[in-house]
Amino acid sequence: MDEEHKKQVAVFRFGVIADFVAGSRLPRGDRRRLLAEKCARKWTIPFSDRTRIGRTTIRDWIARYETSAGQLEALYPKDRADSGRSRSIDEDTAANLVLLRQQMPKATVATLIQTMEKRGLVNPASQLAHTSVWRFLTQHGLMSAAPAGAVDRRKFEAELPNDIWQSDVMHGPKVLVDDRHRKTYLIAFVDDHSRLIPFAAFYLSENLDAFLGAFELALLKRGLPRKLYVDNGSAYRSRLLEHICAKLAIALIHAKAYQPQGKGKIERFIRTVRMQFLPTLTGDFSLHDLNAAFNRWLDAYHQRRHSATGCSPWQRFADHMHCLRTAPDNLKEHFRVVARRTVAKDRTVTLEGRLFEAPVSLVGKRIELLYHKDGLRRVEARLNNQSYGLLRPVDLAVNCRVKRDRNRNTQIQPTDRPAPEGGKIW
Repeated sequence: MDEEHKKQVAVFRFGVIADFVAGSRLPRGDRRRLLAEKCARKWTIPFSDRTRIGRTTIRDWIARYETSAGQLEALYPKDRADSGRSRSIDEDTAANLVLLRQQMPKATVATLIQTMEKRGLVNPASQLAHTSVWRFLTQHGLMSAAPAGAVDRRKFEAELPNDIWQSDVMHGPKVLVDDRHRKTYLIAFVDDHSRLIPFAAFYLSENLDAFLGAFELALLKRGLPRKLYVDNGSAYRSRLLEHICAKLAIALIHAKAYQPQGKGKIERFIRTVRMQFLPTLTGDFSLHDLNAAFNRWLDAYHQRRHSATGCSPWQRFADHMHCLRTAPDNLKEHFRVVARRTVAKDRTVTLEGRLFEAPVSLVGKRIELLYHKDGLRRVEARLNNQSYGLLRPVDLAVNCRVKRDRNRNTQIQPTDRPAPEGGKIW
C-alpha cells in the first residue's frame, strides 16, 4: 500500500475515533455506549471488503493516536504480511460480477454465483463464496435497498461553542468584474450552539480553493471546531479537505444525500440572508462593496437576540470562550497541497510548469511536494515523512557556472566575459 492509500485509511480511522479523542473526555458510560454503536453499524472501509469494526480494533486506534500525541501518521496501516497474495475475488472476476449484476439487478446472490460459474466468468484460481459476493455487492452499492420506514428525526443542539460547525453555499447576486456581471457564491459557517457565524463571505466561485480559503479564515477567527458538518458537494468530498480536518483533529461529517434536515441551522441562516440582506442591495456593485455591506449586516446580526436561543449569537458564544481550541501557529501549513514527483537525474522536478532543484540524495526517488495553490514561493520536499527543506527554483544561468571537485563540493565560477563599458552583462 502506497503513501496516498495509507493516508486515506488513516483519515477514515480518525473519523471513527474522533468522538473519543477530540475535545472533552466522555464519561465512561457514554464511551461504552458510543463504542457499541460504532461496532454495530456498517462502514465502507477504504480498500477492504469488511463492513464491521471490532471493539479491540477501535480501542487500538485510540491508543495509537493518543500515544503519538495526536499524530495522524500513527493511524497508518501496517504493511500486510500477505502482501501480493490473491484475494477471494480477483479484479477480473469482480469486473465480471459488476457487469452481470447490472444485467440481472434483481437476481439473488446464489443465482449470480451460479450464472457466473455457468458462463465461465470466474477465475479458475478463485472460488466465489456467498458471503464474499454479498459483501462485495453491498460495498459497491449493488444490493437492493431494504424498504425504508419512517425516519426518526429529532432536534439537536451542540452543548458548547465550536462543538459542531455547519457549512453550506448560497448562490448570491451578480457583481461587476471588469465591466462584466459575474455570479457570486456565499460560503458560510455557523456554530451549532451559539448560531454565531465564524466566517462568511461572497466569492466568485464555489470550488475547493474558495471553500478552503473561507475555512482557513474561519479557523483563524474563531478557533477549531470538533466537528464540521457539510453536504456531499465535490469540494466537501475532497481528499485534501479530509486530510486537513484529520490533521487538525476535526471530524468531517457529511449529511445524507437529499436530506438537508440535518443542516437546518445553516439553511435557516441562508434563508435569513435572502430575506433580510439581499433586499437591501440596489444598483451595480463590486465584490468588495458586496462583502463590505454584508459584514456590516453580519455585525448587527451577531448582536440581535436569536429567536431559538433567547440571546444574541455573540453573547452565547462568548459565555464559553474558555473551552475553545485556538488555531495552531502553523495553521497555513496544514492547507498545503501535496503533489508527487520523481526527481530527475539532473536533480530537477517540475511543478505547475516551473523547474525546482532537489537535493542530490533524492535523485531517482518519488517525493512529496507541499505547497500553497496561491503561489510557489515555498515548496517543501518530503520523503517517508521526513522533510528535506524548501526547494529553490532552477536558475539555468547560475547552473552553467557551477563547478564540482572530486569530493562533489560546488563552487560558482565568476563569468570571464567583460561587461560592456557603462553597461551590464546580458
